[in-house]
Amino acid sequence: MKLDILAIGAHPDDVELSCGGTLAKEIANGKKVGILDLTRGELGTRGSAEIRDQEAQEAAVILGVAMRKNLAFSDAFFINNTAHQLEIIKVIRKYRPEIVFCNAIDDRHIDHPKGSKLASDACFLSGLRKIETYCDENKQYAWRPKLVYHYIQWKEIQPDISVDITGFMDKKIEAVNAYRSQFFDPDSKEPTTPIASVNFLDSVTYRARNLGRLINKDYAEGFTVERCAAVDSIFDLI
Repeated sequence: MKLDILAIGAHPDDVELSCGGTLAKEIANGKKVGILDLTRGELGTRGSAEIRDQEAQEAAVILGVAMRKNLAFSDAFFINNTAHQLEIIKVIRKYRPEIVFCNAIDDRHIDHPKGSKLASDACFLSGLRKIETYCDENKQYAWRPKLVYHYIQWKEIQPDISVDITGFMDKKIEAVNAYRSQFFDPDSKEPTTPIASVNFLDSVTYRARNLGRLINKDYAEGFTVERCAAVDSIFDLI
């Protein structure tokens, strides 16, 4: 199965929070989209890895993605080395995405910039044919995504591009709310965390509203790019 977009996140819920609207929109447009989680989020203060597994699958169904895989790297302790790069390269070569979304280039949680660089490096290395990988004992062939975009997370980062997600905000919020163990729940007896507040959940919407305001739309999601974005015509930017 070939993918149009592969969205990579250090933890389950990174993707939904940051680019869920863009994924929902492209799926509605007929694109094949997959999600790759690097860890199970087992060090999260609330819930458990098993609960997060279930929540991630529920969110995947809500968004309608074609595949979701978890590499079960060590939460907070994974590193950008050959072993970790190769595991991501195998996924990239198997699904051959045209575009890859990955974590923010800088953020509050250390896994986010680590995951960002790891995924980006793997995208480049996946295009080197002398790196040999195998899937189900079959040799894989080199594949490099055409574009790598980094979504925005906790920190306010100036986007290089913004995607209009008007009409898909409800779907994004529904997917985010699948992670009931992580976010605000007045009946929860779990410890309070920075993301388990009403303000944080509200921020998902008001950030999208503000990014939308900047492009004269109702809602938007922002991304930073690794190389200059190109268009066929200057009128494509209208």
